[in-house]
Amino acid sequence: MNSLLLTCQFLPLLGLMLIALLGKNEKAIANLSFWTTHAMGLSILALLISWGIQGFSGYEFEWFILYEHGSYQFPILFYLDKVGAVYLFAIWVIFSIIVRYCRYYLHRESGYKRFFLTIFGFAFGLNMVILAGSIDMLFAGWEIVGISSFLLIAFYRHRIQPVRNALRAYTVYRFCDIGLLLGAWMSHLLFHESDHFSQLAVLFEHAAPSPASYPALLLMSLLIFIAASGKSAQFPFCFWLPRAMEGPTPSSAIFYGALSVHLGVFLLLRTTPIWSYHILTRLMVFGIGLISVIIASLSEKTQSNIKGQIAYASITQVGIMFMELALGLESLVLLHFLGNAFLRCYQLLVSPSIVAHMLRVEGAMDIDDTGFKTHAMQAHLPVSVRDTLPEVLQNTLYVFALQEGNLERLVRSVLWEPLKIIGAIINAYAAWQKSLVGAAVFAVFGILVGTEVLGSHYLAIPFALAMLLASLSAFSQKHSFIGVWNAVALSCLLAASSVWLLRPDAQLDILLFTTGILPSWLLGLVVLSRLPGKERFADNPFAYRAMSETHPSLALLLFLSFLGLVGFPITPAFIGEDLLLYHASSQFAWISALIAISFVINGIAAARVFLRLCMGRPTEICNHAEITAMQAIFKSSK
Repeated sequence: MNSLLLTCQFLPLLGLMLIALLGKNEKAIANLSFWTTHAMGLSILALLISWGIQGFSGYEFEWFILYEHGSYQFPILFYLDKVGAVYLFAIWVIFSIIVRYCRYYLHRESGYKRFFLTIFGFAFGLNMVILAGSIDMLFAGWEIVGISSFLLIAFYRHRIQPVRNALRAYTVYRFCDIGLLLGAWMSHLLFHESDHFSQLAVLFEHAAPSPASYPALLLMSLLIFIAASGKSAQFPFCFWLPRAMEGPTPSSAIFYGALSVHLGVFLLLRTTPIWSYHILTRLMVFGIGLISVIIASLSEKTQSNIKGQIAYASITQVGIMFMELALGLESLVLLHFLGNAFLRCYQLLVSPSIVAHMLRVEGAMDIDDTGFKTHAMQAHLPVSVRDTLPEVLQNTLYVFALQEGNLERLVRSVLWEPLKIIGAIINAYAAWQKSLVGAAVFAVFGILVGTEVLGSHYLAIPFALAMLLASLSAFSQKHSFIGVWNAVALSCLLAASSVWLLRPDAQLDILLFTTGILPSWLLGLVVLSRLPGKERFADNPFAYRAMSETHPSLALLLFLSFLGLVGFPITPAFIGEDLLLYHASSQFAWISALIAISFVINGIAAARVFLRLCMGRPTEICNHAEITAMQAIFKSSK
């Protein structure tokens, strides 16, 4: 079983590498994807059969320890139980269908190879999430799935709306990463060496003593709910899923209809012993699901496109799954997941044919003498609940559904606008003014520490505050891509400095983090410095520069440096982020929260730089009217 687990995990990565190296044309890409997908399907089938022979019990396999220092460990750990088995079966069936469908659906598409590279990366990340034995491994796969989604939403990069919606979805993803970042940190603190998924149920077998206090479990449960709600587009993040349908129809089917949208449910299933320990947290999950069902059900009725209707229908069903989980119906949730995943995948794949089908239906309808179309099947239409309501209430519900509950405006006003305002205030001051204020603050803390009024670890406070201010500055800055890049890197280095002041003995772990950040920052600076001045400094911050087509090599290097700078699991910075949170909690736990927030803001700011520079249409094929229209759209959306 150990070999089968590794095969299931790494076959999609092998397929990605083969397509990247050998995919010279559509036929080669199609053949490589076909055989790799079938090999993955056979390995998943063999794994499930072997697991069943062993009695359908939970199976854990620790491959090796990736990093270990002191009491901290990052094991490459795999775990398979009935929840993972059901999700693996769905991955096998749906991914095979999507790959076969795309071989013909995307024929002669300019991004044919790019699409297959991305969905194989998605499959690799999804398998990692499903087979993860700890929350650290799950978070690594979670990040890979998120970046794959980000790239596929912006697949049609010549158009403005897909690129904007990609950033919107990625923004929600990054914010909800706070839940998993801090959740991983709390799992190390609360459960120590028992933070494996296979061990969580054992910890909570007895009502007393509890492995952690009720407030700590409540906080960790809230963090899990944030992550699950964001990934599954539940309240208050329902708005991003219909907009993510801007990508190709097959990617919508596999991401937002079948697999990715159910990862929030999977996270709740994996962490059930944590959040189901108290009735209050169960009520929270039930409430999130209920509100999502109401809003999504109403909004679905006013969608003007088929994919939008399917998106809200999927949100509704996932909300019902949340409610079922709150009631303790885990087995029913797994059956519900399979049914909803297969149905939404089918609906999205046939959605391009719906218009033609509707035209055929209209053509089959008879026209009476009055000029109105009639049909035998329309003789006895049921009266909807909405028709029985007073007219004022009908209109109110219609406007509420059209505005999708104003959830996007609510999230923007509560989460993003305050950050932008603070960042704009910071950027309004000159560099020398900010340096003067910073020097004064550091001098005051230095004097207090020197006179032993405060301990030396209090010096970490001004560094942590400067880290957050640097992140906010990057978040609201638009007129210098190099300025944003430097502010993000400065924030990361200040976070490392703050933790070093708290824990001087953790210098090796801090060095591990910086070895991932510094090369990524420098690589990005090299790429940005090779651009013309007008590209490096955004004289028009609302325009895209289309570097993916005009300078594809530079765009690839910028993408890799972007991933490294935001702590994506391709550099040591990924483990370093977890280590910083782990060490920061030794003196001031609230600094861990500030570090997590800064990492999230940095990711959004760096993603905006990548999108602005690499997406869009080359200026030589854009006419003046298109550029003017793009500027008007972005200025009106501010």
